[in-house]
Amino acid sequence: MDIALVTAFLTPFLPHLLKLGGQATSTVTDVVSENFGEAAWAKAQRIWERLRPKVAEKEDLKVAATQVATKPDSTARQAVLQEELAVLLSEDPDLATAIAQIMEEETADGTPGTQIVQNVVGEKNQTIGQVFGGKVVGNVEGDVTM
Repeated sequence: MDIALVTAFLTPFLPHLLKLGGQATSTVTDVVSENFGEAAWAKAQRIWERLRPKVAEKEDLKVAATQVATKPDSTARQAVLQEELAVLLSEDPDLATAIAQIMEEETADGTPGTQIVQNVVGEKNQTIGQVFGGKVVGNVEGDVTM
């Protein structure tokens, strides 16, 4: 399983997931679904449902998740979260398998969530996370001009 992909996928959802604990109101679900897509939000909730008890037990992981939630654009904070998730998932192979299965599931319309990497020659390299229902979930790195 690609821990970097899991981290990139969860990053935009963490502020909402941490605030809600395990209970998403319909208003929050509507807003987040509109911004990121219903399938992506549902997948993020299912992954967080598995991770939440473990995050609560591990102080370093809890701090890393909170820091990413407060500043999701920070690649340094994401790297720390990624490292802490890697430790957790190496210690708990059953959890790693469950999360890998969730990440690999198809979206509601039957299309798999796909990872897109676009490499542009020169200084404009970009990495784009997963695409769900026409919405990109993940990070775009580098200068982007339209």
